Amino acid sequence: MTRVGVLALAAALAASACAPMGHGGHHPRTSTVTVAGTGTVSAAPDMAEITTGVVTQAPTAAQALAANSQAMERLLQALGTLDIAARDIQTTNISVSPLRRQGRDGQPPEITGYEVTNQVRVKVRDLSRLGRVLDLSVAPGAGPGANLVHGIHFGRQEPAPLLDEARKRAMADARRKAELYAGAASLRVGRVVAVQEAGAASPRPEMAPRVMMSAAVPVAPGEQEIQASVTVTFTLEP
Repeated sequence: MTRVGVLALAAALAASACAPMGHGGHHPRTSTVTVAGTGTVSAAPDMAEITTGVVTQAPTAAQALAANSQAMERLLQALGTLDIAARDIQTTNISVSPLRRQGRDGQPPEITGYEVTNQVRVKVRDLSRLGRVLDLSVAPGAGPGANLVHGIHFGRQEPAPLLDEARKRAMADARRKAELYAGAASLRVGRVVAVQEAGAASPRPEMAPRVMMSAAVPVAPGEQEIQASVTVTFTLEP
């Protein structure tokens, strides 16, 4: 808001607060100010989720599915050697698709084989193991280029304390703004009469989807910002 806008708001607040009592001695309506506050907390993530999987191709659907199942079983066993618990591995997609080749001389496309994709979401609670998990995920267990990483994002295992701190900062920011407006109107901030949370967000950086890899994977989790926003109404007192 511009300085002119702040002064105009201050004048309106002052006029409202100093309005005379109505007929019959009724007290005037309490003056209020409503402001929005934002609070942000930065923290390093302590967990990650990846979507990985196996893609296999074969002349028949049964062969492609059998090869895929064997490769996925090897992947799951390998993840187990890194102490990834069964509860942290969840199947998200299994698909069987025909492979077609364009027909010649106006003939329709012909099926030349089948492709099977099996994807699982893996939660890595120990980021020191994430690089090794990614290495296992892209190992050529089902043939060169057969394994894939579909995405990765970072987060917090217990985000509630950070969200609460962001909320406290949002309330402090709202009070700071209210006091700014009240001071400009020669008033003071009173009690809180309404609080509405606009939301809380934790951005999750993500890799490009369906990324094929074949080398060791360096990982940089960085930092994340957790943000909360509130709208607060305060009373204004002379």
